[in-house]
Amino acid sequence: MGDRERDDDGHGRAGRVLSGLAVAVGCVLFLGSFAWAAFLYRPFTVPTDSMAPTIGRGDRILAQRIQGGEVRRGDIVVFEDRVWGNSPMIKRVVGIGGDTIECCDRQGRLTINGQAVDEPYLRGPGPASPSGFSATVPPDRLFLLGDHRTASVDSRTHMTDGGQGTVPRSAVRARVDATAWPLSDWGMFEPPGSFAALPGGTSRPGPLPLIVTCAVVGAVLILGGAAYGPLARRLAGRGKAEVPHG
Repeated sequence: MGDRERDDDGHGRAGRVLSGLAVAVGCVLFLGSFAWAAFLYRPFTVPTDSMAPTIGRGDRILAQRIQGGEVRRGDIVVFEDRVWGNSPMIKRVVGIGGDTIECCDRQGRLTINGQAVDEPYLRGPGPASPSGFSATVPPDRLFLLGDHRTASVDSRTHMTDGGQGTVPRSAVRARVDATAWPLSDWGMFEPPGSFAALPGGTSRPGPLPLIVTCAVVGAVLILGGAAYGPLARRLAGRGKAEVPHG
């Protein structure tokens, strides 16, 4: 065996080892990302347009499992409450324990503890609510509104049921992080800056972007490692065909 053949064999062995390692790492990243997502997130299909235009009827969303104590103003949450029908519902948190929620000020805006809140996610140029209201949120409870204020059945509707129309923090099952379907609406949700300026701030983004990145990198490594063998053999065969015979 000549020096060239020995070099080819050495390079070939190294290439096979690296390609195998790439496939192994890719599998860990790809499968691990799905396991991570399944542990942290729950998929939901939205049955109504009460959160339009932020979330439309029939949209599929990904919601991160959280405890009620982690909820901040501006979060879109999935919750279940007996008074509200004891089925999963999706609304935006606009008030937490101790807040006084009022609507509307002279500019038609919602106010929290006397501070006006701009809500760019609302549909149309009208006021933040077609009817005025005022409520003080009891401790450890949440005041929730839909983004489609003229169609949403929310805390405003339940104000006569006791608790100022609020739900307990313990009723929260998950926080909505992103729209998964349709693909044209894919994207992460972020609370508006007006909520971030209030005491307590807003929630930090979930790990979904990192999970997606791990899945993509894993898929690339798997495909690249699997393609190395056939590509290397093809290149080796072409090289042998080009070697002149004495």
